[in-house]
Amino acid sequence: MNQKITSFLNSDLLENYLMGITSAKESELVETYISKYPEVEHAYNTMQHNLEIVSKYHAVEAPSSTLENIMKALDKETETPVVPLQTRTRRKRSWIKHSAIAASLVAVIFAVSSFIFYSQNLELKKENQVVVDEIFDLRSDIEMNNKKLDEIMSQFKQLNNPETQKYVIKGNNRAKNLKTVAYINPKDKTSMIDVVSLPELPKEQCYQIWAELEGKMVNLGILDETDRRLTSIPYTENALGLNITIEPKGGNTNASLENSVAEISLKSRE
Repeated sequence: MNQKITSFLNSDLLENYLMGITSAKESELVETYISKYPEVEHAYNTMQHNLEIVSKYHAVEAPSSTLENIMKALDKETETPVVPLQTRTRRKRSWIKHSAIAASLVAVIFAVSSFIFYSQNLELKKENQVVVDEIFDLRSDIEMNNKKLDEIMSQFKQLNNPETQKYVIKGNNRAKNLKTVAYINPKDKTSMIDVVSLPELPKEQCYQIWAELEGKMVNLGILDETDRRLTSIPYTENALGLNITIEPKGGNTNASLENSVAEISLKSRE
């Protein structure tokens, strides 16, 4: 691999291109390298696969009613009812009587109009509050999505880190369908695990993962298929291996090695 390709792969251009945050000029450069160099194409396909692994566990479907509710609230028009006034020709009466009737009519119209405007104002306030609540919810969703995006980017970079080692852990005869994948980076001292499949257990039991040290088993947490996602687990310095056991519901303080269903040795890879 020549220095030109090595420099390109060591930059963040390929990752940024996958995340859609490159400029038009940078995107053109990346696409040129992908089409021209097989090594870059292979790295691109690998990163794309890793991005799919990370992002599928963070996918959240936005509520379909959110935008619709806001648009309805904004588009709804308020109509002011018109009070029809009927006039008829009457005989001329005294000016004082006409004035009293006119004053009474004006008072009634004013009272009715005031009530209508008051009711409309209350309704408008309610509608405005709905819009404010919807906007607040949207802002909360945006903040939550930004946090998830940061988490995705962090996990994505960790998967693509050349120091990250991948370990596939498969079950023994007691749990043939068990499969998990551990990603361990001894340089950054980070560990993640991807629960692919776990055989069903009785309600009073659970799967628990352990790190094996010399003469000691360190608890790394409980595995649950209903919460399938790429999850960080505690990094254990100088761990010799990983072991998954069946324990009582809620986990155990000591590993029941007689109930071991999967284990793997951790060896440094040069």
